[in-house]
Amino acid sequence: MVFNSLSFIIFFSIVFFVYNIPLAEKTTKQNWLLFLASYFFYAYADLRLIPLLFFVTLVFYFLGIKLENSKKKKGKLIATLGIVLGLGLLLYFKYLNFLIESFTQLFNSIGLETNWDTFKIIMPLGISFFTFRLISYIIEIYRGKIKATKDFVVFATYVSFFPTIMSGPIDRPNSFIPQLEKKRGFNADLIINGCRQILWGMFQKTVIADNLSPIINTVWEDIPNHRGSTLLFVAILYCVQLYTDFSGYSHIAIGISKLLGFRISKNFDYPFFARNISEFWRKWHISLTSWFTDYIFMPLNIKFRDFGNFGVFLAILINLLFVAVWHGANSTFLVFGLYNGLLFVPVIFSATFYKNRKQKLIKYGLPSIIDFFKISFTFLLVAFGIILFRANDLNQALEFISGIFNKSVFSKPYDGIGRYKVTLLFMMIFFILEWFSSKSEFPFSELHVNRFWRYLLYYTIIFIIMCFGNFGTNQFIYFKF
Repeated sequence: MVFNSLSFIIFFSIVFFVYNIPLAEKTTKQNWLLFLASYFFYAYADLRLIPLLFFVTLVFYFLGIKLENSKKKKGKLIATLGIVLGLGLLLYFKYLNFLIESFTQLFNSIGLETNWDTFKIIMPLGISFFTFRLISYIIEIYRGKIKATKDFVVFATYVSFFPTIMSGPIDRPNSFIPQLEKKRGFNADLIINGCRQILWGMFQKTVIADNLSPIINTVWEDIPNHRGSTLLFVAILYCVQLYTDFSGYSHIAIGISKLLGFRISKNFDYPFFARNISEFWRKWHISLTSWFTDYIFMPLNIKFRDFGNFGVFLAILINLLFVAVWHGANSTFLVFGLYNGLLFVPVIFSATFYKNRKQKLIKYGLPSIIDFFKISFTFLLVAFGIILFRANDLNQALEFISGIFNKSVFSKPYDGIGRYKVTLLFMMIFFILEWFSSKSEFPFSELHVNRFWRYLLYYTIIFIIMCFGNFGTNQFIYFKF
């Protein structure tokens, strides 16, 4: 049941009506509704996974209570147990078969034949996201930042909240659980803002991301028979597709949450306008990168502080390798993490890593020439790295990259791209709108125009979505992570 499906519209319409009318400001009953709706939503994806979700939620609920009531030494043991259990879930469901295959290949390469078989493991949807919620809950209690909640329904809803369980954002307990514990009535301003954000997310997903998909898939399925110029163009398009698909999901999830009275974490902050790789990672998948920054990078940075800039680089490299491996058990992700880590070298040793300089705009709100070239160069570096996201393995990634670096890169891209002129036009309009809205939460989140122009804009976007949106069975890309 994806957001851009009829089944979800029916499901959410029922939840929204019951939540905001008969149950308005009835906190306990609203939480029960959210809890049951979230489990129904998850069961709709795969009923077999409900026992696992409920069991791990129950275990961490009691661990949290036990941790809060324990002395320092015992508390450290319980916190360690919680973290190990959380990481163990990820290790088993996401990485066990990868490790078996890797060790089998290693032993075979040195002449030690093995007959190890991989397991038939069903990877639970959203496991990377709800597991990180569970781990952060334990860490925050251990650090004394929050108290363990005694209300199981509140805790279970925090873990399984249906707008975000599949692909985030990854909300921290510090900000989300207090919202579950207070009264929530019908907030017209928040609902209107949420509808605008959903509309923008649907535009990103259906009009841009899903319409770029056929171009990209056609080329990736037949890499050797395409020119270098086509491969370069498609690498850029896939970077845009990944962004508009995931950012579109995040905007819809945040918008739906607003309709239910919640403000959840921002996940993107116009990352393609970043002027260096450090700025890019502060703006891309913010809820994940901030999670790793707080729990991995900061402790490592303190540990390595005696090594100066090299220590900072080492902390960033390890942090990015964790971020990369979080996405899946594939050597392409490891190389992706290493690649991005190396991109930080000039940033760290030029001291720009510690600066957050505002962009200098010239006439008509355009960037300066220097900033324009920095933005363009950073975008190209990111696009090359994201080739690794699309590749099935390192051989395919190398085939794609090597195909770009030949003399055919200066030729005209293949003619089939011309069929998608309308999509490319909307893509250009999308980035123009993002640029001139980059100080807002999302484009047209704050419209200071009269009612006529506001509604003309809304109806125009709805018309574009209805006429040009791709409403096929395209899943959101980050569902597989």
